[in-house]
Amino acid sequence: MRRSGSASQRCDTVHIGHRFLWMGLSLGSAAAACGLFGQKAYAQFTPTPMHFNPGSSNSASKNEPATFQADHVSYDDHAGVVTWTGNVQVWQADHILRADKITYDRNTGVITASGNVASSQPDGSVLYSHYAELSGDMRDGIMKHVNATMVDNAKLAANGMRRTGGKVNDLTRAVYTACEICAKDPTRAPFWQLRSYSATQDLEHQHLEFRDTYMDIFGVPVFYLPYFSMTDPSAKRRSGFLIPGVTPHDRYLGTYFTIPYYWVIDDSSDLTVKGLFSTKTGPQISAQYRKAFNFGSLRIMGGLADDTHKSGGYTNGFGESVGAENDHGVQGYLFGRGMFTLTPTWRAGFDGRIATSANYMRDYRVPGYGGDTLNSTAYIEGFGTGAYSKLDAQFYQGLNRGVIRNNELPFVLPHYEYSLVNQPDILGGRLSVNSNDFYVYRTEGTRDQRGEVQVNWDRPFRSSWGQKFLVTARLDSMLYHASQLYQQPNYYKYMKSTTAGQVVPTLAVKMNWPFVRQFMKGHGSQILEPIVQAIYAPNQGGGVDRRLPNEDSLNYEFTDSTLFALNRYQGTDRIDGGLRANVGVHGNWTWNGHVVDVLVGESFQEHVQHDRLPYSGLNHHLSDVVARARIDPIRHLSVTGRTRIDPYSGRVDFADALFNVSMPYVNIFGGYVREPVTPYYYYVNDFRNGGSPPSLYYAPTNELSGGASATWRNWHGSFFVRRALSRHKFASVGGNIGYMNDCFGLDLMYLKQYTKIGGQQRYSTVLFTLTLKTIGAFGIK
Repeated sequence: MRRSGSASQRCDTVHIGHRFLWMGLSLGSAAAACGLFGQKAYAQFTPTPMHFNPGSSNSASKNEPATFQADHVSYDDHAGVVTWTGNVQVWQADHILRADKITYDRNTGVITASGNVASSQPDGSVLYSHYAELSGDMRDGIMKHVNATMVDNAKLAANGMRRTGGKVNDLTRAVYTACEICAKDPTRAPFWQLRSYSATQDLEHQHLEFRDTYMDIFGVPVFYLPYFSMTDPSAKRRSGFLIPGVTPHDRYLGTYFTIPYYWVIDDSSDLTVKGLFSTKTGPQISAQYRKAFNFGSLRIMGGLADDTHKSGGYTNGFGESVGAENDHGVQGYLFGRGMFTLTPTWRAGFDGRIATSANYMRDYRVPGYGGDTLNSTAYIEGFGTGAYSKLDAQFYQGLNRGVIRNNELPFVLPHYEYSLVNQPDILGGRLSVNSNDFYVYRTEGTRDQRGEVQVNWDRPFRSSWGQKFLVTARLDSMLYHASQLYQQPNYYKYMKSTTAGQVVPTLAVKMNWPFVRQFMKGHGSQILEPIVQAIYAPNQGGGVDRRLPNEDSLNYEFTDSTLFALNRYQGTDRIDGGLRANVGVHGNWTWNGHVVDVLVGESFQEHVQHDRLPYSGLNHHLSDVVARARIDPIRHLSVTGRTRIDPYSGRVDFADALFNVSMPYVNIFGGYVREPVTPYYYYVNDFRNGGSPPSLYYAPTNELSGGASATWRNWHGSFFVRRALSRHKFASVGGNIGYMNDCFGLDLMYLKQYTKIGGQQRYSTVLFTLTLKTIGAFGIK
């Protein structure tokens, strides 16, 4: 007997079992169904004991009701066939199936869908076909003319597809791409596509395999791959081999290959292992382990290699002979970083980095080579309302043997910082307390301990004339115990241990008197602000006579940024003393988006410390003139410059300048810097017994840099150059050019560095990178 009903006439309940949902799930696809709640007939069915294949498994919940809607439903009781027609939609939980017609044969257990077949799943993937025939508890079936829309805009199409066991899709004449399809002409070939004779989609392991594959660019085959595999775009993390790397030529490795493997250990940890094989030296195995906790994170990197290179000695830029190093044979490195939250206000962490030799890092391109040191630290720190506390330990390993000797680098065990800023008191002032304590140990050099307490009180107020005053009272107190002061970095003529201290009070008054006016009928403003400051502290001298060690005040900086600072040393082992006055004038003009901002100032000091570092700018009662200017004369141009000029000789002791031109498609930038040689060089070598430093000690940094970048549509490019004028040579040059669209990227980069490290100058680096969206990046260096 055959029965039928229309949408407007009846609503029926059909018991075919909960496995219906597997039509959508078994095809590994997803698409949002439209009009699920239109004015049509609804029928709901719940799981029943009717099983086509007893014992088979189903990932859909057996307790979830499945629901269908259709324009027309008919039943053929004699043939055992149920047919839905007209915008058929079936859904259970988050799984949806749509077709123009769906037929279910109760005798054979086969479900057939035809006409605009589409199904969707919660992961967002979508699959369309012209015809689908499913059987075997919806876990096996075939589809014709398949188009799948996957995550990240990936698309997979095939003439036909066979589904086996609900886990594997076998496709014929498959095409894969992540590029946009032309809306005006959908038949037009995308920017790139993989065109394969056959392909397999492993849904369980989230893997795609292509066989007899061509890579097409604009529909033109560019290369052939007999086999290619990749991770399914829907997979966030999956174990497997990553894209291998190849470098045709390297100075120390020759031609080398890298083969990485990625292992997903669990939901919160993974491991990447990489093998490196070269033609000039032995292989290396390296690994990176990552772990995420609810209370922090951990990352550990390491490598082990058989380095066959043997580096010889050389003479560094200071005229010193540097001997050969035992840097061959079994070599390795170990880096680790972790951060852990202990309580809402306390956390702990570490960042450790160590390697067997700098030349090993150079040979195998270990990250971190190129710097002067590898720094390691472990810490615990706490945060409170207006308060901060930190206890840490520090260790350093020198990488540039031409400048740094490992046996002279310090161990800081431990180092403690504390800072507290109170709320305003009844006098309107604010009290702050700081402490910076440490124990420094050197194999060769001064060993010292310091305890410090700094108390600072600031009281701002305004006068009736608009003047802004700031009164500051500060007390610095330090206690030291030191030995081996006759070695670096102090080189005192004292052979015994010593215990010494200092207490330095400082009083300061600063006044800003801004005058403000408007012009251009209120569209512009002008500020003219005289600034005067008076500071008094006991004259401290250089600290040599009092046998005070010096760890944090080896550099002295006098520029516009420190003109009104109470202490111009970078630390507190040395403190500016004596009576001095600082004066300056600040001016600002702003109108219609244009800005001119200028500061000019000078310092007057009663006590002159003639043995202060050369080029400090404070070797006379009248200091160097410091100045800063920022000018934005037009919309796309910005210029900033700073300088320090000796008023007696007119010599420029310090200068830097930056400019930037920013236009819609082009950005041009440049800079200049001139400053004295790093004062540290005066401390690490002992010239008390005659002799003089080599010329490198007196050569100031004098460097010019510049470059440009441009973007136009999908194209981009840039270049930069740094020129050391004092050494009459380039420091570095480089640039890149590339193309990028929604699914494809191509970059070519060039870099040349002229700085010598370990007596060796780097070669040029050329890097070619090809990026295919959802597949990965391929690079040749």
